[in-house]
Amino acid sequence: MHNTKTKKEQIEEICGKGYQLDFGTVFENAFENYKKIVLYAGLMFLVFSILISIILITGLISYVGIEHMEEFGNKMKQLSTLKVMPLDIALPLNAGLLLFSAIISPFMAGFFKMADCGEKGEEFHVSTMFTYYKFPYFLNIILSIIIIGVLSTGLAMFLENAGLGFVGTVTNLLISFLTFLTIPLIVFSNLNVADALKYSVLLVLKQPLILLGLTIVAGIGSILGIFGLCIGIFFTLPFMYSMNYIIYKNIIGVDETSEITQIGTVQD
Repeated sequence: MHNTKTKKEQIEEICGKGYQLDFGTVFENAFENYKKIVLYAGLMFLVFSILISIILITGLISYVGIEHMEEFGNKMKQLSTLKVMPLDIALPLNAGLLLFSAIISPFMAGFFKMADCGEKGEEFHVSTMFTYYKFPYFLNIILSIIIIGVLSTGLAMFLENAGLGFVGTVTNLLISFLTFLTIPLIVFSNLNVADALKYSVLLVLKQPLILLGLTIVAGIGSILGIFGLCIGIFFTLPFMYSMNYIIYKNIIGVDETSEITQIGTVQD
Protein backbone atom coordinates (compact mmCIF):
# COMPACT_ATOMS: atom_id res chain seq x y z
CA MET A 1 0.00 0.00 0.00
CA HIS A 2 1.36 3.38 -1.03
CA ASN A 3 1.82 6.07 1.57
CA THR A 4 -0.86 8.67 0.85
CA LYS A 5 0.57 11.21 3.28
CA THR A 6 2.21 14.29 1.85
CA LYS A 7 5.85 14.95 2.60
CA LYS A 8 4.86 17.74 4.96
CA GLU A 9 2.51 15.43 6.86
CA GLN A 10 5.25 12.81 7.13
CA ILE A 11 7.67 15.39 8.53
CA GLU A 12 5.08 16.63 11.04
CA GLU A 13 4.60 13.05 12.20
CA ILE A 14 8.36 12.57 12.59
CA CYS A 15 8.59 15.83 14.54
CA GLY A 16 5.88 14.54 16.86
CA LYS A 17 7.08 10.97 17.34
CA GLY A 18 10.80 11.59 17.01
CA TYR A 19 13.34 9.39 15.22
CA GLN A 20 16.41 7.29 15.90
CA LEU A 21 19.85 7.68 14.37
CA ASP A 22 22.84 5.37 14.75
CA PHE A 23 26.06 7.40 14.69
CA GLY A 24 28.16 4.63 13.19
CA THR A 25 25.65 3.74 10.47
CA VAL A 26 25.12 7.35 9.41
CA PHE A 27 28.86 8.02 9.31
CA GLU A 28 29.52 4.85 7.30
CA ASN A 29 26.73 5.64 4.82
CA ALA A 30 27.94 9.23 4.47
CA PHE A 31 31.48 8.06 3.74
CA GLU A 32 30.23 5.56 1.14
CA ASN A 33 28.21 8.32 -0.52
CA TYR A 34 31.22 10.64 -0.39
CA LYS A 35 33.41 8.08 -2.19
CA LYS A 36 30.91 8.03 -5.06
CA ILE A 37 31.04 11.78 -5.67
CA VAL A 38 34.41 12.92 -4.30
CA LEU A 39 36.32 13.20 -7.59
CA TYR A 40 33.63 15.01 -9.59
CA ALA A 41 32.51 17.17 -6.64
CA GLY A 42 36.11 18.08 -5.79
CA LEU A 43 36.81 19.17 -9.36
CA MET A 44 33.62 21.23 -9.35
CA PHE A 45 34.65 22.92 -6.09
CA LEU A 46 38.10 23.66 -7.50
CA VAL A 47 36.94 25.05 -10.85
CA PHE A 48 34.11 27.03 -9.26
CA SER A 49 36.46 28.55 -6.65
CA ILE A 50 38.94 29.61 -9.35
CA LEU A 51 36.20 31.22 -11.45
CA ILE A 52 34.68 33.01 -8.44
CA SER A 53 38.11 34.24 -7.35
CA ILE A 54 38.77 35.68 -10.80
CA ILE A 55 35.37 37.40 -10.83
CA LEU A 56 35.81 38.83 -7.32
CA ILE A 57 39.36 40.07 -7.97
CA THR A 58 38.32 41.64 -11.27
CA GLY A 59 35.33 43.29 -9.59
CA LEU A 60 37.47 44.58 -6.73
CA ILE A 61 40.07 46.06 -9.07
CA SER A 62 37.34 47.68 -11.16
CA TYR A 63 35.66 49.14 -8.07
CA VAL A 64 38.76 50.32 -6.19
CA GLY A 65 40.98 51.07 -9.15
CA ILE A 66 44.32 49.40 -9.69
CA GLU A 67 46.16 52.58 -8.68
CA HIS A 68 44.45 52.51 -5.25
CA MET A 69 44.96 48.80 -4.50
CA GLU A 70 47.93 49.37 -2.19
CA GLU A 71 46.00 51.99 -0.23
CA PHE A 72 43.01 49.63 -0.02
CA GLY A 73 45.24 46.80 1.22
CA ASN A 74 46.71 48.98 3.96
CA LYS A 75 43.21 50.02 5.05
CA MET A 76 42.13 46.38 5.28
CA LYS A 77 45.18 45.60 7.43
CA GLN A 78 44.24 48.43 9.80
CA LEU A 79 40.67 47.18 10.04
CA SER A 80 41.84 43.63 10.76
CA THR A 81 43.58 44.85 13.91
CA LEU A 82 40.37 46.29 15.36
CA LYS A 83 38.44 44.18 17.85
CA VAL A 84 35.12 45.49 16.57
CA MET A 85 34.71 46.65 12.98
CA PRO A 86 32.91 50.03 12.62
CA LEU A 87 29.26 49.64 11.63
CA ASP A 88 29.61 51.89 8.57
CA ILE A 89 32.03 49.31 7.19
CA ALA A 90 30.66 46.12 8.76
CA LEU A 91 27.09 46.61 7.52
CA PRO A 92 27.79 47.02 3.77
CA LEU A 93 30.54 44.38 3.91
CA ASN A 94 28.30 41.76 5.54
CA ALA A 95 25.40 42.74 3.29
CA GLY A 96 27.58 42.20 0.22
CA LEU A 97 28.84 38.83 1.49
CA LEU A 98 25.29 37.74 2.30
CA LEU A 99 24.02 38.73 -1.14
CA PHE A 100 26.89 36.87 -2.77
CA SER A 101 26.18 33.77 -0.65
CA ALA A 102 22.51 33.92 -1.58
CA ILE A 103 23.22 34.14 -5.32
CA ILE A 104 25.55 31.12 -5.35
CA SER A 105 23.48 29.09 -2.85
CA PRO A 106 21.41 27.25 -5.52
CA PHE A 107 24.71 26.16 -7.10
CA MET A 108 26.00 24.91 -3.74
CA ALA A 109 22.69 23.07 -3.25
CA GLY A 110 23.61 21.21 -6.41
CA PHE A 111 26.05 19.18 -4.29
CA PHE A 112 23.03 17.72 -2.48
CA LYS A 113 21.64 16.72 -5.87
CA MET A 114 24.99 15.17 -6.73
CA ALA A 115 24.94 13.21 -3.45
CA ASP A 116 21.41 12.06 -4.26
CA CYS A 117 22.44 10.91 -7.74
CA GLY A 118 25.44 9.11 -6.28
CA GLU A 119 23.25 7.32 -3.74
CA LYS A 120 20.79 6.19 -6.43
CA GLY A 121 23.50 5.19 -8.89
CA GLU A 122 22.44 7.86 -11.37
CA GLU A 123 24.86 9.80 -13.56
CA PHE A 124 25.63 13.40 -12.70
CA HIS A 125 27.09 16.11 -14.91
CA VAL A 126 28.00 19.80 -14.79
CA SER A 127 24.33 20.60 -15.42
CA THR A 128 23.49 18.79 -12.16
CA MET A 129 25.01 21.71 -10.26
CA PHE A 130 22.46 24.09 -11.79
CA THR A 131 19.42 21.90 -11.03
CA TYR A 132 18.03 24.33 -8.46
CA TYR A 133 18.35 27.49 -10.51
CA LYS A 134 14.70 27.12 -11.37
CA PHE A 135 11.36 27.90 -9.76
CA PRO A 136 10.44 27.30 -6.97
CA TYR A 137 13.79 26.07 -5.63
CA PHE A 138 15.76 29.15 -6.68
CA LEU A 139 13.63 31.67 -4.80
CA ASN A 140 13.15 29.50 -1.71
CA ILE A 141 16.85 28.69 -1.38
CA ILE A 142 17.92 32.32 -1.76
CA LEU A 143 15.29 33.57 0.70
CA SER A 144 16.27 30.95 3.28
CA ILE A 145 19.95 31.92 3.04
CA ILE A 146 19.10 35.61 3.40
CA ILE A 147 16.84 35.00 6.43
CA ILE A 148 19.39 32.77 8.17
CA GLY A 149 22.21 35.15 7.30
CA VAL A 150 20.42 38.28 8.49
CA LEU A 151 19.42 36.59 11.74
CA SER A 152 22.80 35.04 12.55
CA THR A 153 24.99 37.91 11.32
CA GLY A 154 22.71 40.56 12.81
CA LEU A 155 22.75 38.96 16.25
CA ALA A 156 26.49 38.34 16.05
CA MET A 157 27.18 41.99 15.17
CA PHE A 158 24.85 43.23 17.91
CA LEU A 159 26.50 41.06 20.56
CA GLU A 160 29.97 41.91 19.28
CA ASN A 161 29.29 45.65 19.59
CA ALA A 162 27.92 44.99 23.08
CA GLY A 163 31.26 43.47 24.03
CA LEU A 164 30.00 39.90 23.84
CA GLY A 165 31.97 38.70 20.85
CA PHE A 166 32.27 35.10 22.06
CA VAL A 167 28.54 34.88 22.72
CA GLY A 168 27.93 36.26 19.23
CA THR A 169 30.12 33.57 17.69
CA VAL A 170 28.37 30.81 19.66
CA THR A 171 24.96 32.22 18.65
CA ASN A 172 26.01 32.27 15.00
CA LEU A 173 27.12 28.64 15.17
CA LEU A 174 23.94 27.62 17.01
CA ILE A 175 21.70 29.16 14.35
CA SER A 176 23.71 27.44 11.60
CA PHE A 177 23.39 24.11 13.41
CA LEU A 178 19.64 24.39 13.98
CA THR A 179 18.98 25.32 10.35
CA PHE A 180 21.40 22.98 8.54
CA LEU A 181 18.52 20.82 7.24
CA THR A 182 16.73 23.79 5.67
CA ILE A 183 18.13 23.41 2.15
CA PRO A 184 17.60 19.61 1.97
CA LEU A 185 14.01 20.16 3.16
CA ILE A 186 13.49 22.67 0.36
CA VAL A 187 15.02 20.63 -2.45
CA PHE A 188 13.91 17.13 -1.44
CA SER A 189 10.62 17.80 0.37
CA ASN A 190 9.52 20.81 -1.71
CA LEU A 191 8.80 22.87 1.40
CA ASN A 192 8.51 26.63 1.40
CA VAL A 193 11.00 28.76 3.31
CA ALA A 194 8.96 29.14 6.50
CA ASP A 195 8.19 25.41 6.80
CA ALA A 196 11.76 24.38 5.94
CA LEU A 197 13.19 26.64 8.65
CA LYS A 198 10.62 25.53 11.20
CA TYR A 199 10.99 21.80 10.59
CA SER A 200 14.78 22.01 10.45
CA VAL A 201 14.82 23.44 13.98
CA LEU A 202 12.24 20.93 15.25
CA LEU A 203 14.03 17.94 13.71
CA VAL A 204 17.45 18.97 15.00
CA LEU A 205 16.10 19.49 18.51
CA LYS A 206 14.81 15.89 18.54
CA GLN A 207 18.37 14.50 18.43
CA PRO A 208 20.70 17.46 19.10
CA LEU A 209 23.63 15.56 20.60
CA ILE A 210 24.05 12.90 17.92
CA LEU A 211 23.48 15.46 15.14
CA LEU A 212 26.01 17.80 16.72
CA GLY A 213 28.50 14.95 16.88
CA LEU A 214 27.93 14.06 13.24
CA THR A 215 28.25 17.66 12.03
CA ILE A 216 31.43 18.18 14.06
CA VAL A 217 32.97 15.01 12.61
CA ALA A 218 31.88 16.07 9.10
CA GLY A 219 33.33 19.53 9.67
CA ILE A 220 36.67 18.14 10.83
CA GLY A 221 36.73 15.71 7.91
CA SER A 222 35.93 18.52 5.48
CA ILE A 223 38.86 20.71 6.54
CA LEU A 224 41.46 17.96 6.71
CA GLY A 225 42.23 18.57 3.06
CA ILE A 226 43.93 21.83 3.99
CA PHE A 227 46.96 19.73 4.95
CA GLY A 228 47.18 18.39 1.41
CA LEU A 229 48.87 21.49 0.00
CA CYS A 230 45.54 23.29 0.62
CA ILE A 231 44.21 22.00 -2.71
CA GLY A 232 43.04 18.85 -0.97
CA ILE A 233 40.34 20.80 0.84
CA PHE A 234 38.38 21.01 -2.40
CA PHE A 235 38.13 17.22 -2.33
CA THR A 236 37.24 16.93 1.36
CA LEU A 237 34.57 19.65 1.50
CA PRO A 238 32.02 17.45 -0.35
CA PHE A 239 32.00 15.16 2.71
CA MET A 240 29.89 17.76 4.54
CA TYR A 241 27.26 17.59 1.80
CA SER A 242 27.28 13.80 1.83
CA MET A 243 26.84 13.82 5.61
CA ASN A 244 23.94 16.28 5.55
CA TYR A 245 22.29 14.36 2.72
CA ILE A 246 22.57 11.02 4.56
CA ILE A 247 21.28 12.60 7.77
CA TYR A 248 18.24 13.91 5.89
CA LYS A 249 17.74 10.55 4.17
CA ASN A 250 17.88 8.64 7.46
CA ILE A 251 15.44 11.00 9.18
CA ILE A 252 12.89 11.60 6.43
CA GLY A 253 13.79 9.43 3.47
CA VAL A 254 14.32 10.34 -0.17
CA ASP A 255 11.94 9.35 -2.96
CA GLU A 256 13.45 6.64 -5.13
CA THR A 257 11.75 8.02 -8.24
CA SER A 258 13.81 10.74 -9.80
CA GLU A 259 12.37 14.13 -10.66
CA ILE A 260 12.85 13.51 -14.40
CA THR A 261 11.01 10.18 -14.17
CA GLN A 262 8.12 11.83 -12.32
CA ILE A 263 7.80 14.49 -15.02
CA GLY A 264 7.78 11.81 -17.71
CA THR A 265 5.10 9.87 -15.81
CA VAL A 266 2.87 12.90 -15.52
CA GLN A 267 3.21 13.64 -19.22
CA ASP A 268 2.36 10.05 -20.10
